[in-house]
Amino acid sequence: PRPHAIRLEGDLTLGGLFPVHARGPAGVPCGPVKKEKGIHRLEAMLYALDRVNGDPRVLPNLTLGARILDTCSRDTYALEQALSFVRSLLPPEGGEGSCPDGSAPRRPPPERLVGVIGASASSVSIMVANVLRLFAIPQISYASTAPELSDPGRYEFFSRVVPPDSYQAQAMVAVVRALGWSYVSTLASEGNYGESGVEAFVQSSREAGGLCIAQSIKIPREPKPGEFAKVIGRLMETSTARGVVLFANEDDIRRVLEAATLANLSGHFSWVGSDSWGAKMAPVQGLEEAAHGAITILPKRASVPGFDEYFTSRSLENNRRNLWFHEFWEDDFNCRLPHGTAPHGEPRIGRDSPYEQEGKVQFVIDAVLAMAHGLHSLLGEACPGGGLCAHMDPPDGRRLLTHIRRVAFNGTVGGTGDHSGKPYWDEDAMAWGSNSSLPPPSVCSLPCGPGERKKPVKGVPCCWHCELCGGYQYRADLLTCLPCAPHLRPTPNRTACRPTPVLRLSWGHPCAAVPLALATLGLMATAFVLVTFVRHHETPIVKASGRELSYVLLVGIALVYAITFLMVAEPGVGVCALRRLFLGMGMSLTYAALLTKTNRIYRIFEQGKRSVTPPRFISPTSQLVITFTLSGLQLLAAATWLLVRPPHALIDYEMGRTPDPEAARGVLRCDMAEGATLACLAYALLLMLTCTVYAVKARGVPENFNEAKPIGFAMYTTCVVWLAFGPIFFGAAQSAERVHVQTATLTVSMSLSASVPLGLLYAPKVYVILLHPERNQPKRRGADPPPTPQIAPGSLNLSHRPPQSPLKDPKLPQDTPKGLTGMGGAPLAGGSSRTPPLWGYPGSSCSVQRVWAPRGPPRTCRSPNSGCQSRANLGGHQGLG
Repeated sequence: PRPHAIRLEGDLTLGGLFPVHARGPAGVPCGPVKKEKGIHRLEAMLYALDRVNGDPRVLPNLTLGARILDTCSRDTYALEQALSFVRSLLPPEGGEGSCPDGSAPRRPPPERLVGVIGASASSVSIMVANVLRLFAIPQISYASTAPELSDPGRYEFFSRVVPPDSYQAQAMVAVVRALGWSYVSTLASEGNYGESGVEAFVQSSREAGGLCIAQSIKIPREPKPGEFAKVIGRLMETSTARGVVLFANEDDIRRVLEAATLANLSGHFSWVGSDSWGAKMAPVQGLEEAAHGAITILPKRASVPGFDEYFTSRSLENNRRNLWFHEFWEDDFNCRLPHGTAPHGEPRIGRDSPYEQEGKVQFVIDAVLAMAHGLHSLLGEACPGGGLCAHMDPPDGRRLLTHIRRVAFNGTVGGTGDHSGKPYWDEDAMAWGSNSSLPPPSVCSLPCGPGERKKPVKGVPCCWHCELCGGYQYRADLLTCLPCAPHLRPTPNRTACRPTPVLRLSWGHPCAAVPLALATLGLMATAFVLVTFVRHHETPIVKASGRELSYVLLVGIALVYAITFLMVAEPGVGVCALRRLFLGMGMSLTYAALLTKTNRIYRIFEQGKRSVTPPRFISPTSQLVITFTLSGLQLLAAATWLLVRPPHALIDYEMGRTPDPEAARGVLRCDMAEGATLACLAYALLLMLTCTVYAVKARGVPENFNEAKPIGFAMYTTCVVWLAFGPIFFGAAQSAERVHVQTATLTVSMSLSASVPLGLLYAPKVYVILLHPERNQPKRRGADPPPTPQIAPGSLNLSHRPPQSPLKDPKLPQDTPKGLTGMGGAPLAGGSSRTPPLWGYPGSSCSVQRVWAPRGPPRTCRSPNSGCQSRANLGGHQGLG
């Protein structure tokens, strides 16, 4: 059977609790030996006792013995073992008893247990402290760091020579923050040490700020098979939290590393271990790849040189007092000892096997020295003569605790440390996973890129979603996007705003060059037609065209072409004023003249159908007055607009604002929006539509006698042009070039609408005037007039029946309304707006003239172009035929 305790005789006894063995499997209390955490620390207590007993200045004339127990890293088992400390202090179960002679039995003096060194695990120390408190036995721990053990009300006889986990947790928080981590997981062994350590870490992280816990995982006291694989799986649920803070015992740490290796995740996690890992080699032996880059915490310590010399000199021969040393020997040298014998030529620790002083050795020594100096102080006060006096046999535990708490001595740790609270390490000497020179990131969310703001996840301040500042917004701070001012746009990385460039339409821009070329050609053509008409002012075609209205129409067409230059010119007060005045003026003048012509033709024919009375306002003067009146309304409206709202130029950033801020431009324009531009053209378009209506109504007029049909074709074509204008103008893409596209569309449409009447009404006349001048001659007068036909009253009976008239009615010559032109556009037989209408017969120099006259005696009329006379009395009216 495995031994349970080490007994060393002495005047006073110190108890010792060490995890010599690991926790055993289910049903077995103890497992394999723990070389560092168990044997190293146990030997440190034996070494400290040797120092005290060999020092004449401490407890002279007294020796310290020991009873050292194995806790097997299990709190329940440790509690059973610790009861042996107090069993000798309890009265016998059957009382004191008596000898047969009636005398009191003589028993060996009870073991004078004055204090306990240990335990290692906080959970074990808590259980033992509750028992020792009942018997007022002081306890000094060399490794228990649970914060709750600092409660003097519950653990008044408990002391320790290591700082509590609250300080360790603060140090771990400082390390995590120094690594740049903001999102970590915690892993704790179930029990006071692990749970209170994680709680202290979480509390310190909250106080420090900027650190969030991804997961807090607890390892059960009795883990089931596959439990650690589940732990690794849970850690991978938050895989971006690559930093894992460990408050776990040595055994659990090793199993976690094994599970990470089996999951092929070696190097993925970066471990920050507590002092339970510290500088121990056992948790990482054979698992170095999984533990590569780990950072562990230990209280500030220094190696004890005397202990190194002592321990490396231990052998099976000179260390028989340690009952578990042979197990250490077998494990350290990987051999099996023959039962009860020692090998010949045995190896040496540190020479034939690796050795490094365990991190808590110095604290074990300090705990023994603290207890010894406390006893020395107490006995020096209670027993001035030295030794152990009667009233201090055994020593009073409460008085001893008082002396322990105020004792001062030189411990094994020398030197001073940096108490600034900031961890320091040599970054060049650090080695991280995957052989990287930088620590791996452990964050919930990666930093947002330029122009992106953080949108925090509710309840997890370290996690966020990155949202791009869209549109014309820039990132004002990490959490806020703000819109730029109207005249600004965001920089490409959306970290600030910058001025929006101003777009000006240059003369060489395609949107300006094409309309300017059309307008220039149109003005040249208009000037050519005007010069031709002026040079042939007295010819029949020019006269038949209505010279006055023709010149007015040409001026209107020229104004339409000229507006292109104003629309392309850089906006200013003057340019904007001229745009308002002349944008619709040219079109209004053009369509007013065409409307007047078409209306005159329509009224003459309509009047001829109903009455022999000529319509009013068909003279040239009347036509000019009507034209200028209609177009004057446009000029009056534009002038009123100028007075009410003076024009000015502005930079419109909204018009040039595109979905992509990089394409945004400020547009220099006049204070005429799309609606105002169309308002300037609305009246002209109304005149155009009205003219089109009259052209449709006058479509039945014989084409050889009027301009109604060419005007109709011109109006139909113009309507098509402006119908196409609408979708292009309003459907221009939302871009910085939109205003230029609209300007080009408007000017080209206006140039086309001016070119249509120029081509349909004037091109044929110029063609005849220049290329066929023989058609532009007055009709010749016949020399031999035919006989005069006699017309009976009430009927028209011509003895000499002429050939069929070019008019539509073949039976009788129809009335030719006053002022109509004859074939070829020339006035028939000298007819004009000032002479009565007459019919001409092809092939004859004689014409029939009808005269409107009141009832009365017949009147005789002579045709101005022939000597032919006739007398007629039609329905009570006399006329000359």
